[in-house]
Amino acid sequence: MATNFLSQLTGSFATSAAQNPTVAVMEAAYAAADLDVRYINCEVPPERLGDAVRGAIGMGWLGFNCSIPHKVAILDYLDALAPSAEIIGAVNCVTIDGERLTGENTDGQGFVNALRTIVDPQGRSFAILGAGGAARAIAVESALAGARRITIVNRTASRGRELADLVAARTPADAEFVEWEGTYDVPADVDVLVNATSIGFHPSTSTPNVSGFRPGLVTADVVANPPQTQFLQRAAAEGATTLEGLGMLVNQALTNARLWTGRDLDPAVMRRALEASLEG
Repeated sequence: MATNFLSQLTGSFATSAAQNPTVAVMEAAYAAADLDVRYINCEVPPERLGDAVRGAIGMGWLGFNCSIPHKVAILDYLDALAPSAEIIGAVNCVTIDGERLTGENTDGQGFVNALRTIVDPQGRSFAILGAGGAARAIAVESALAGARRITIVNRTASRGRELADLVAARTPADAEFVEWEGTYDVPADVDVLVNATSIGFHPSTSTPNVSGFRPGLVTADVVANPPQTQFLQRAAAEGATTLEGLGMLVNQALTNARLWTGRDLDPAVMRRALEASLEG
């Protein structure tokens, strides 16, 4: 039998691309599943995004991730959007079928799937710190997964209100905005608290200005490096149940792989590869 030297291709378009550990996660999972698929980090400046997309189509890629600063700009090159991506207004995963490009947003899906290992979002009340891209994806996907109420807590009122209005108008959940002034005291009726800001990302040791952690409160952080942020350590010390950002990244990668290959890859392999890359 002839040897096949032609691998299928996936990857990421970003600026900057060098610090993206997804390549380690995806390649480890592909290898463990005996799939001849590669994942390539590509440094793509904004003015070259169209060239990169056309190149991926021309080379027969299965699909690619889009990271900063391309999550909104990529919309101009797509033929279709998944329903949640259309509501969020941003895409981080593109599948290629011939010349047809479909955009998904797997950030929020990754969070919801990780959350379900602890608690079902159905009927829960969420407080989400921040109103950027991660907060937007998490708010929409949590609402679509059955959350009862989404409270957006943000220092910039215009962005916070815009996201709360979006959730209220486009999903079944109730939504409200709370301006983040000084310390945010988590109300007793909030079931899930999410830090969707970058506060606490390595090498910073800062933590969101929050009080009101308690037993029964699920506290999640999108920051994956370090996995046990000061925010999560404070929450755990006061009895809250915590969810690391690593889970969101692994579940996001699982969804990416399923969209591109049709296969469910091994999350344990992905997590070990992610932990090793962050330790390095």
